[in-house]
Amino acid sequence: MGWPMATRRGFGALRRLPSKRWQASYTGPDLQRHTAPHTFSSKGDAEAWLGQEWALANRDDWVAPMRRAEIAKRLAPPTFDEYARQWLADRSLKPRTREGYQHLLRRYLEPAFGELLVPDLTPALVRRWWAGLSPKHPTVNARAYALLRAILSTAVTDELLASNPCRVRSASNPPTKKEIHPATLPELDVLVKKMPDQLGAVVLLCAWCALRVGEVLELRRRDLDLNRGVVKVTRAVTWVKGQPIVGTPKSAAGTREVSVPPHIVPALEQHLEKHVRSEANALLFPSMRDNQRHLQPTVLHTAWRKARAAAGREDLRIHDLRHTGATMAAMTGATLAELQARLGHSTVAAALRYQHAAQGRDAEIAAKLSDLARQPEL
Repeated sequence: MGWPMATRRGFGALRRLPSKRWQASYTGPDLQRHTAPHTFSSKGDAEAWLGQEWALANRDDWVAPMRRAEIAKRLAPPTFDEYARQWLADRSLKPRTREGYQHLLRRYLEPAFGELLVPDLTPALVRRWWAGLSPKHPTVNARAYALLRAILSTAVTDELLASNPCRVRSASNPPTKKEIHPATLPELDVLVKKMPDQLGAVVLLCAWCALRVGEVLELRRRDLDLNRGVVKVTRAVTWVKGQPIVGTPKSAAGTREVSVPPHIVPALEQHLEKHVRSEANALLFPSMRDNQRHLQPTVLHTAWRKARAAAGREDLRIHDLRHTGATMAAMTGATLAELQARLGHSTVAAALRYQHAAQGRDAEIAAKLSDLARQPEL
């Protein structure tokens, strides 16, 4: 028995729900009852849907409404929110980097673009969003723009966009960072002395070995080979949502051996004897309360602020100790390749910055030599 060819007027059924919305359904050519994929705010809208379905049901290529909705959803381009979240899930990222991207998406990108279909993003929309960002946070703005551009670049590759709508010139370039003034040798002495006794060696390793703070705080007794005069960097710790995450160093080149300047070896030996447990896996700088747990960043930075105040260097961040060490290494005449290896940089760009700093210092020395030449003979 075939499908009864009902007239449009007598086709389907309507029902008003307790929510006051309308539900529409009908018996299809397969003799099964099919309900609309969604409800309607008015009876007229529900009747209009039934009219469209009546026309479709009289065709040979009829497909059930729920099935059509599933196909349409699968074929429809994603919203920016859906695409960005999948883009992030598909990438292998450091935990701290992933957390940073998630923050930028939540705070800056999803409110502006989240509900839009990816193909609907235009240069004008991106330009207006960029113009509306607060000028008080230029670095964060640049990072948010760079993330948006990266996501939409992938959308171009996936053929969801014909071209990338991120076309604001230099928007992803953060403003020039303030000039960092390395610590002087007398300042380093004060910083070491004013840190708590068990943390003075943090300053020594960050400054004289140019290590990152996260690398130093994950060092174990086995990583410090003072007989050979090297520190082995194979891991780093970052803190995500209050929890320590141990992983590889920041870049592939970050896994390295760094030679320890001989003059700080006695201080490191003393630190091992006084503050580090005897087992090979013991942390060099454990928590003050539990010597099997990592030192909390808040504890380190509280101590650091007091030490830098005593040294008269309120401007000096603890990460700037690495800059200090890199600049001193450059001043010894280290080549670009040697600096790159010591610092654990994957590219030469950062190492080149420290060579420039050393060249600037050489100009100061030349000027002082001229001053000496102009002095009358004694």
